[in-house]
Amino acid sequence: MKLNIALPVAAMVAISANGAFAADSDDPIVIPIHNWSSQIVMSHVVGQIFESMGSHVEYVTTDSQAVYESVRLGDVTLELEVWEGAFGASFDAAVEKGGIHAAGEHNAVTREDWWYPAWTKESCPGLPDWEALNACAAVFATPETGDKGRFLGGPVDWLKHDQERVDALEMDFVVVNAGSAAALWAEIGAAEKDKKPVVVFNWTPNFAEAVWPGEFVEFPTWVAGCDEDPSVGPNPDATYDCGNPATGYLKIAAWDGMKEKWPAAYETLSQISFTNPQIAEMAKLVDVDEMEPEEAAAAWLEANPDIWEGWTG
Repeated sequence: MKLNIALPVAAMVAISANGAFAADSDDPIVIPIHNWSSQIVMSHVVGQIFESMGSHVEYVTTDSQAVYESVRLGDVTLELEVWEGAFGASFDAAVEKGGIHAAGEHNAVTREDWWYPAWTKESCPGLPDWEALNACAAVFATPETGDKGRFLGGPVDWLKHDQERVDALEMDFVVVNAGSAAALWAEIGAAEKDKKPVVVFNWTPNFAEAVWPGEFVEFPTWVAGCDEDPSVGPNPDATYDCGNPATGYLKIAAWDGMKEKWPAAYETLSQISFTNPQIAEMAKLVDVDEMEPEEAAAAWLEANPDIWEGWTG
C-alpha cells in the first residue's frame, strides 16, 4: 500500500522552487540503516522529509558501532539514534578525533538493560533486585546453559558488555546473544504462551513496553567510570560492575561538513526531536503492524504533519 503525503510534499517542493533550499548539494545525503526497527523507520521518516525538500537520499546498511567513524569521515552523513548506553563510547571516541558532532537531541529518555516480562516475577518474587535475580538463576536454566540461568542479550555488535557484567558481579548466568531485535521479541512472545520466566535485553523507547508489561533489573547504580575504572563500583577488581544509565540520552549525530553542503537539510535535522511514544509508534508499525519500513515511514508522516512540518522551514 502506497500512502499519499502529496500535499505537504507539494508545498515544500514549492518552497524549494522559490529558492529557500537552493544551496543544498545535489549529492545524496547518506543515511545509515541498522538492525532495530525504530532506527530503520526513523531513518526513512527523516529521509522522506529530506526528499520532500528536494534532496536526494541514499540508505546504506552500516554497523551500529562503526557508523560513527563513517560519519566522522563523511562516508555517511548522519546518525539518528545515538543511544548513550549502547553507543556513547563509540560516539565520544569519534568526536574526539574530529569530523562529527551532536546536531541535536531527542526528547526521548532511554534505558537499555536486562529486562523481564511481568509474569516472571511470580517465579522470582525478589525482582527487580539483581541479587534476587541471581539467587533465582536456576529458574532461567535451559539445556543450553546447564544449571546456570540463560540471559538473552542483543546482537553482538550492540556491545552491551553483558558477559563482563556477569563476570564482575559473579552471576550464575550464561549470556547468549540474539541475532536481531526480532529474535528478542520472538523469545518474549514464545514465553508468553505458558508464562515461562525469561530475562532478556530490552530498551525504551520501543513498542514492547506497551505489548508486554515488565521491569528492568536493578543492578548497582550506574556511576561514571564503572565501565573503565575497577575502583568505581562494588567490585574493586573489575569493570562493568554496574547497570546502564537509567535516564540515558538519545542524540542525533552529523558529519561536520553537512551544514555547509546541505544547509537546509541540516537546519531541519537540528530541529528534529522525537519523544518516547513517537519512537515507540514508529517501531510498532513494523514490529506489530508488519509494514515495510518505507511504508511505515510514509504512514507516520501522513498521520503526524503537526509534528514534522514545522521542522522544514
